[in-house]
Amino acid sequence: MDGDKNIILVGLMGAGKTTIGKRLASTLGMEFVDSDHEIERRTGADIPWIFDIEGEEGFRRRERDVIADICQRPGVVLATGGGAVLDETNRRNLRDSGTVIYLCASVDQIYRRISRSTHRPLLRCEDPKQRLRDLLRVRDPLYREVAHHVIITDQHSVQHMVRQIMRQIRPDNRKSRAVS
Repeated sequence: MDGDKNIILVGLMGAGKTTIGKRLASTLGMEFVDSDHEIERRTGADIPWIFDIEGEEGFRRRERDVIADICQRPGVVLATGGGAVLDETNRRNLRDSGTVIYLCASVDQIYRRISRSTHRPLLRCEDPKQRLRDLLRVRDPLYREVAHHVIITDQHSVQHMVRQIMRQIRPDNRKSRAVS
């Protein structure tokens, strides 16, 4: 793996981007950045508050700026917010700055992982599971468009996922779009 290239993790909320990203960065000796956490650090406000005050459009504008900045840095494992791929500029920046891995999980698995979270503004609705289905229907094609590799995260340990990603990012495998 080229030490200057980034590894970018995309996928729905709850797919494991932050958890897997931290372990992957540690394994590779790279810096880990979560774009949502970076937005919160820069604004001094949490994501739900930003959504409440600025709406999704305001949040997405901040997200675009943060992702553009992070993509300029070398040697980063970046966990993006689930909706980062909605923006064409983000998709281009992510794809151009490194290897993009789509962490794909089923709606049922994601729901089990995040059903108790109060930090998910898009799931503040009557039927969060249906909302996840709707989000996945819109976003899955965008995740696949930007991804160099797709990794299924449903029933695997974090260490297993890191090993799968490591196999995918080896220089001899970098051009493939294999689904694991």
